[in-house]
Amino acid sequence: MSDKKMKIVVFGKTGCAKCKVLQTRLDELLERPEWRELYEKEYCDVETEDGVVAFCKSECVNPQRIPAFLVMRWNAEDQSYEPVENPKPGQADPVCHQSRLYQFMGIQTDYSDAGKGLITKPMIESVLSEVRDLSA
Repeated sequence: MSDKKMKIVVFGKTGCAKCKVLQTRLDELLERPEWRELYEKEYCDVETEDGVVAFCKSECVNPQRIPAFLVMRWNAEDQSYEPVENPKPGQADPVCHQSRLYQFMGIQTDYSDAGKGLITKPMIESVLSEVRDLSA
């Protein structure tokens, strides 16, 4: 792994209670040394110009499923962050269910009755652990 940390890019909006919960859960997780050493967090408010540009560049999150996050890895050759590819595109898993992003590693909110609009701590840890294991 490079010297650069991986980045968790969070897409949310001002005043959204679910966005605040996701940020709080990520912040609590990143207080732990084993996660803080690997990841940093970047928040993108999709109601701002910079936030909507970052959101559009991600090309993977449904705008009706915010809040969401995408895990990015440093590409030393291009000197930029790029999304971590999902090794099992489109497959749901027993922790994240249909909230997982299709092509890249991340989560978007599932507002169906099954998802109930929650991104839980186990869901977050599941994705971040899988990315950590892919990068080892």
